Amino acid sequence: MLELEVIDDAAAAVVALDPIRGRLLAELTEPASAAALATRVGLARQKVNYHLRALEQHRLVTVAGERQWGGLKERLLVATASSYVVSPGALGPIAPDPGRTQDRLSASYLIALSARAVREVGELWRTARTQNKRLATLSMDTVIRFRTPADRAAFTHELSEAVTALVARYHDDSDPDGREHRLVVAAYPKPKTEEP
Repeated sequence: MLELEVIDDAAAAVVALDPIRGRLLAELTEPASAAALATRVGLARQKVNYHLRALEQHRLVTVAGERQWGGLKERLLVATASSYVVSPGALGPIAPDPGRTQDRLSASYLIALSARAVREVGELWRTARTQNKRLATLSMDTVIRFRTPADRAAFTHELSEAVTALVARYHDDSDPDGREHRLVVAAYPKPKTEEP
């Protein structure tokens, strides 16, 4: 089971976003049968089977084994990942695109950049997994508390200069075998409801 899977197919996204199917996916972090799930979620086994078939058709669950139950064989299913995120690519031509946003300091631009990262990294990661390779990435996440708007502006200026200097030092157009990497730096107010 993957820790996280990126759903890039619109039909699979619709299936995963159904509340009942989402609940079944959450219950399937460990292999379970339709009968066991029916008891846990309070639905008829036939209804659970209907939803499980849709999840299986879109590769959101997979068969984890079988067991004999009386004179019947019972399939055990498990979710393909412990969590999922829907790629903006599933939206097709209406997916967010940072190239369509003029204001580089706007929230819509930040969201479009984040959406592009989900789409691109999801595609790269899927390809890497099919080739049994790791995908080299770098992520940083921290919280900074600014005393004043002036401090925030000064930090932004210094960070921009530092990133520009690092890019200038390491960027090399001369090597045809070099690989380009996308660097995104973002800052936004931390939500008050988020746990520390």
